[in-house]
Amino acid sequence: MKMHKPYGASGRIVPIRVTIWNEYVHERINPLVARHYPQGIHEALAAGIGPYGFGLRTATLAEPEHGLSNEVLNETDVLIWWGHLAHDQVSDEIVTRIQMRVLQGMGLIVLHAGHRSKIFKRLMGTTCDLKWREDAERERLWVVDPSHPITHGIGEYFEIEEEEMYGEFFDIPAPDQLVFISWFQGGELFRSGCVFQRGLGKIFYFRPGHETYPTYYHPQVLRVIANAVFWAATPHGAQPTYGEVPPLESMPGHPLKGRP
Repeated sequence: MKMHKPYGASGRIVPIRVTIWNEYVHERINPLVARHYPQGIHEALAAGIGPYGFGLRTATLAEPEHGLSNEVLNETDVLIWWGHLAHDQVSDEIVTRIQMRVLQGMGLIVLHAGHRSKIFKRLMGTTCDLKWREDAERERLWVVDPSHPITHGIGEYFEIEEEEMYGEFFDIPAPDQLVFISWFQGGELFRSGCVFQRGLGKIFYFRPGHETYPTYYHPQVLRVIANAVFWAATPHGAQPTYGEVPPLESMPGHPLKGRP
């Protein structure tokens, strides 16, 4: 696990604490990926969104508890997730731990091939499968909800010169809000920016980010991710009450006394 200032810096108040999780496998076995991300995708993301003033830490698959101990997650306002080759190596216990934190209000941003991650499939309840083609195609991302905070400063659309194609059908529940739609040079369309709520937690799925392209240096991609962090950091509503409770009013003969 690597800490990035100002996370936990003495005497500083950090309004949004972000943990960037990356399986960190491709970068160690594929020279092309290592050329783009010599320190790992997680470090590129940390450098890219660092100027927005977040408190940052990174975590990877090989660390104890995948770098996601209860202590770390309890100190995380927003978790960013990138995975591809090693979805099955993520512990089910850690997945449940993350799920519970999302339900309690932690934000979750799932990037690119993270659509097949255990945590995203768990929260969506579907296969989250799709069509794909790795062919260095131009991708044009259209803003379809310009009122959404995640689109702040983006304009009507932006383009990525080379990316992997994702195509419909994307097997996810209907998003609470659809923020971006992608068009690809080969003609396909894809719901590339999807917003969900689970419990008190806000979730954003964002499509770009194939490991063999330098997508996480693209300023608009980084702007979207930073916007999503600001948005996801605020949980929805108040914590619900579960379990047996006394009646609101006094009830003669009831085993539980009424609330004062």
